[in-house]
Amino acid sequence: MVDLPLDDVTRFGLHSRLPSPAYARELVALAEETGLTSIAVGDHLAFALPIDDSILGLGMIATLSEKITIATSVYLLPLRHPALVAKQTITLARMAPGRFIFGVGVGGEFPGEFALAGIPHNERGARLNEGIEIVRKLWTGEPVAHEGRFHSFPETQLRPAPEPAGGPPIWVGGRSKAAIKRAATLCDGWISYVVTPEQYREGLEGIAREYATTGRDLPSYGSAHLLFCRLDDTYEAAFDSANALLSERYAMDFSRATKRYVALGSPQDVAEKLSEFHKAGVRFFEFDFLGTPEERVEQTRRFAKEVRPLLDFEWTQP
Repeated sequence: MVDLPLDDVTRFGLHSRLPSPAYARELVALAEETGLTSIAVGDHLAFALPIDDSILGLGMIATLSEKITIATSVYLLPLRHPALVAKQTITLARMAPGRFIFGVGVGGEFPGEFALAGIPHNERGARLNEGIEIVRKLWTGEPVAHEGRFHSFPETQLRPAPEPAGGPPIWVGGRSKAAIKRAATLCDGWISYVVTPEQYREGLEGIAREYATTGRDLPSYGSAHLLFCRLDDTYEAAFDSANALLSERYAMDFSRATKRYVALGSPQDVAEKLSEFHKAGVRFFEFDFLGTPEERVEQTRRFAKEVRPLLDFEWTQP
């Protein structure tokens, strides 16, 4: 196993859009009923499907549960001014003290949203690095100044400070060389997406190598994976349903990616896929159960009743 301080036990959570307060209430109740520990949301300004603001959506979840961890997965920090983001995330961290994971990423698959925000597409990596630095500075609650490539400001203090002190953990998405280095040197965890278990292992090993050169000594390192999942009686039925939904979501033929990256089929099929990812180092699963809202509820309950008992590793619940 890679030389990173990974958690001893594994956590399961949901990844979902939050289109309404009523749906948020239903999702919290579902997570607590089925023993899931977290709810994560994605983030875009403009997307192929309707999507609401991630920070405001998580604010709803924070007020509905004192147990569920909330997470952005991932927030496109390069599209926003980091000072505003620091203020919003301080507020969110205070709404859910110790239960907020700030997942960030560069995005880029929808260039139009960068044009909409007036941000050059090719600056997103550098802007994310500087944005993380600024957010961490402002999270201290102390007077801080900054002089950078994209942002500069005189000594300024944001109050109140976040809870816990220093702010929430920052996890980062991406699998490029720059993303792997960013995960090891600037962040507290890694969130993967559309990778195989072998690719996940290779990514985590790359992070471990970079981490070993930094002198950092984190008490734990988050190793997360956003996994599309579709349970059905047969692989073929699961594939057909999942592929239709993902092809619509991403406005492209997703069939090759569906076969390669999605957990599909019977409970035993899905349990085996999860075991492969766990052996590769995943300790925080975000399940995007594919289907209509009603199907997602049924899929989540079926996972709890039929998949979880088949797993060959330890998992925790709230």
